[in-house]
Formats: sequence, C-alpha cells, structure tokens
Amino acid sequence: MAWKRFCRNKLSVASLVVIGFFVCIALLGYLITPDSTPYCNQQYLELATLKPFSRIEFTYVDDGLPAEQHNFLHTMIHGHQLDYTAIPTYRTTVVGDSIDIEAYTGSSPNNGQVRRVARSQVVEQDTRTFLFGTDGYGRDVLSMIMIGSRVSLSVGFIAVLIALLIGITLGALAAYYGGWVDNLITWFINVVWSIPTVLLVIAITFALGKGFWQVFIAVGLTMWVDIARVVRGQVYSIKEKEYVEAARALGISTFRTIFRHILPNISGAVIVVAASNFASAILLEAGLSFLGIGVQPPMPSWGTMVKENYSYILLDSAYLPLLPGLAIMILVLAFMLLGNGIRDALDIKA
Repeated sequence: MAWKRFCRNKLSVASLVVIGFFVCIALLGYLITPDSTPYCNQQYLELATLKPFSRIEFTYVDDGLPAEQHNFLHTMIHGHQLDYTAIPTYRTTVVGDSIDIEAYTGSSPNNGQVRRVARSQVVEQDTRTFLFGTDGYGRDVLSMIMIGSRVSLSVGFIAVLIALLIGITLGALAAYYGGWVDNLITWFINVVWSIPTVLLVIAITFALGKGFWQVFIAVGLTMWVDIARVVRGQVYSIKEKEYVEAARALGISTFRTIFRHILPNISGAVIVVAASNFASAILLEAGLSFLGIGVQPPMPSWGTMVKENYSYILLDSAYLPLLPGLAIMILVLAFMLLGNGIRDALDIKA
C-alpha cells in the first residue's frame, strides 16, 4: 500500500528518476564523460571560455609516448591519460608524406602555429562538441559536472551513514534507559544543537584537515542530532508497547530488543529524516568547497566550480557558475521531494 501511494505521487516518482539518473552518471564516471582523463583536467588554454555547443576539430598525433594499460574498473573509477597528443586544429594540409597542422589559437587562422608531422603519426581527426562549453582553463564543463556528481552523492551517502550510526545509537539508548542516561545524552544533543551547523563543520574540517574524506566525516559528525532527536521521541512512544514488554520478559538482550524489535517500527520516520539530511549534506559540501575548505582541486566539485567561475556571472559567460549551481539545486530538490513522498506514503492516517 505504501509503495502504491508513493507511485501515485508524480513529483516523488520524478525525484526518484532524477536521483537515479545522477547515480548512474556517478557510477559510470569516466566511461561516459567526454573528457576521460583523471579529474577531467585536460586543459586547452586556447579553448578557454568557449560557448556551449562549440565545435572544435582535433587532430590526434602519436608522439611515441607509452600507452597506459588499465582494466575496465580502473578506467571507470580513475579515468586514463590520453594515449595521443590532442591538438585543437584550424585546418590540416597534406604535404607529401607529411601533414601541416595549423593549431587553433582562438584568434585569426592566419596567426595559428603550424606543426608538421609525418602522416603515419596522425592517428585520427574528428570534431568534438563542447555541449556545456569550457571554463577559463579550457576544461570541458560537462565532464566536470558529471564527475562532480560523485562528490555530492558520496558526501551525502557517507555523511548520512555516519549520522545514522551515531544518531540512532544515542537516541535509542537515551529513550530506552531513561534516567541519568537520557539526561546526559539529551544534554549532549542540546549542546551540539546550539552550535551553528556551518561553524561546527568548519571547525571539524580545520581539525581534520582539508581533503576528500575529511569532508565526509566533518559533515557526518554534525548531522546526527536531528536523527537522534527523532529516534529518541519515537522510541519513547513505543518502548512500553506489549511486544517490547514481552521481549523483556523473555530475557531478550537490550541490544536485540532495540535493534530487532523497536527500530524496525520507527524506520519510516528515520528514512524521511535521512532523505532530508542527504540534501543538507550536499549543500554543506558545496558550501565548504566554495569556501575553499572542502574538496580540493583538481578533484571536480560543484561548489569548487561555482567558486572558480563566479566572477563570470557579470560577463557573457554566466553559464559557468550557473550550470553547477543548477545541478546542486536539482539534486537537492529531488531529495527533498523524495523525503516528502516517503513521508506521505508512510502516513497511516492517509
């Protein structure tokens, strides 16, 4: 019944599709990005700030560099370096057994630099379309946004796992035992609750250092309070139920009573809070990266992309900060709608 109610909510289903779309992009990674080099960091300074849908011809030249051999999984996760030298090209001219390559310089074709190579060195010539244009370093914006989804989803997933582990444990223990245990844990929850979340995340980040995994831990250590408060209230409401009393009378251990008989009955409320925290984690990571204390370059991150390109917002390249900002907005909105849909589907009164 709950699943049917969820499916009748078109916004919830749409949000689930959007989240699934971003998850597929994040999992496939470099296998589907136009720029499959590590961190999508292939720079063409002569192609800086190209407009979306710009088409540039490339000539791939074999310079005798050893080609790296990696398996399918390594390429999907880490990408791979180009086996050939990619030269943005205005035009090529065949001269006997050689080819003159007039390199793209962003100015008049007559000012292009001409490089002569043997015809046997030219591996391929094709035209590449930059669907989202390029940034100030000539990097493909679409590829960076696609790989940046990995950071946002990873931060949300791992931070929520940490928050669930801490919040469920403390909230359940506080409500189940009561007395001084409840007073102590509630006092600790209120202390953490009173500290602004962003300031606490910044403080933990400075303590742990800047980096990829440090952001996960910092965000997770600040998001467990909401879950602990919800779990505490829910456990208080059902710990005196008959089946809990029966479990105690049968001598079932406290751990098993809480995690096998109480927590499954409050999973709906926990899932709703977790979905909301997932959206909050994405926003926190983007904010930290924008401030320069989150994920560090060259790792692509939506917050870092906004930071690096926000000066273009008053110029004719406003799409550079707006595109990653739009991606943040869409993903956060999808998780918020998903949480609302789950809440409505699990509402017994409905």
